[in-house]
Parts: sequence; structure tokens; C-alpha cells
Amino acid sequence: MRSFIAFMKKECLESVRTGRLIILMLLFVLFGIMNPAIAKLTPWIMEMFADTMAESGLIITDVQVDAMTSWTQFFKNIPLALIAFVLICSDTFTREYKSGTLLLVLTKGLARFQVVLGKSALLFSLWTLGYWLCFAITYGYNAYFWDNKATGNLFPAALSWWLFGMWVICLVILFSVLLRNNTEVMLCTAAAVLLAYLLSFLPKVNAYTPAALMGAVSLLGSPGMQENLNTAITLQKPVIITVATCVICLAASIPVMNKKQL
Repeated sequence: MRSFIAFMKKECLESVRTGRLIILMLLFVLFGIMNPAIAKLTPWIMEMFADTMAESGLIITDVQVDAMTSWTQFFKNIPLALIAFVLICSDTFTREYKSGTLLLVLTKGLARFQVVLGKSALLFSLWTLGYWLCFAITYGYNAYFWDNKATGNLFPAALSWWLFGMWVICLVILFSVLLRNNTEVMLCTAAAVLLAYLLSFLPKVNAYTPAALMGAVSLLGSPGMQENLNTAITLQKPVIITVATCVICLAASIPVMNKKQL
């Protein structure tokens, strides 16, 4: 247990020293501010281009923005934040393979499964911290400018995208254990996400793919008991499949790591 705690301290310190933690948090803070800012500036931007568009025969009426506009922007920007997260953190394992530092840690008594669990815990923590920081900033600005109460099913929708991000991270972990090259890890992760996304277009398969959680913005609507019940029913299958897939990815990563030649 002491070796695992020491390993976690090493991972946390390394994320700070390399600037990874700061970069990720600044990124999520930026996205959190951008969501209400873009919504607030939309009427002004449209007014600036009104004359130019009128010459082309397009007439712009008064643009009304509210909290829903900002939250829609939130769910448009989160995929970009997730892509940036994967690009920054996808070398968590492969960097250790190249530098040989993982062998030094293992010779000090740390079990290989603890390496998988430790690095997984760090990635999950970084994503959770960054995601909910972005959510909290957007929520605070929206509460100040408009009213979040008018946006129904907000938290189920937010939880859906957080869980989807956890699923993508589990894919990164699995491919990082299987492969040795960071580029291969990113390509395989992207291919798996793309496959899930394409399968979501099939009506009979959509409810059984984690990609269904990407449509979280469609869950937003007027608050109400019936709407909340319908949302719970809609999310039940993809949530169960996503959680099960995450467990399978982590469970498969441990025996592969145990047999991996470092």
C-alpha cells in the first residue's frame, strides 16, 4: 500500500511539474468562460453583420439569448475539451515505456496492476476536476446573467457527457497497455469512438452504444417530473453499457499489463 501511495504522489507531482495540470485547468476554465460569453455576445455580433447580410437579402430579426443558449454552447465545446484532454494525456503510459522509468518503479515493489490503477485514477481525477470546473463556471455565469432553473434535465445531460469522457479515457488506458506508441494509442481511440458514433445512427443499436451519451444536449428542455422520468428511461441502457464497457476495459488492461514486456 505504501508503494502505491508513493506512486500516486509521484504521478501527481509529475503532472504539476510538467505543467499538464495547469494547462488542463486553464483549458477548462477558458471553455467555461467561453460558453456564456459567446451566448452574451451573439446579439451584438449579429447586429454588426446585419447590414452586410441585408445586402445579400438576409434579414436578421432580434436575437434572444438565455441560459439554454449558453448550455447549448457548453455541449458544443465539451467535445473539443475532451479531444484536447486526450491529446495531452494519451502519453501517460507510453512516455514511461520510452524513458524506462516504469521498470525502476516496479523494481521497488510496486505491482503492475497498481500501475494501471494509479494512472487510471489520475486520469479520471483530472477529467472529473476539469469537467466539473468548466460546468461550475458556466453554471455561475448563467445564474448571474439569466436563470438556470428554466433549463430542465441539466444535470442528467452533464453527467452523460462526463461519463462519455470516462469511457474515452478507459479506451486510452486499454490501448496504452496494448500498444507502445502514443500515435497508435490516439488513432485506435479515435477509431473506437468513431465506430461507436457511426453505430449510433442505427436505430436498433443506438440505445446500446456509449455514443448515445454524446446527444446530451437533446435532453435539455423544460423542467418537469414527466420529462425527468423520460430522461431516466432514455439514459438507462447507454449508461449501463458505458459503465460495463469501462469496467471491461480496466479489467482487461490488468492481465495485459502483467504480461507486457517492458
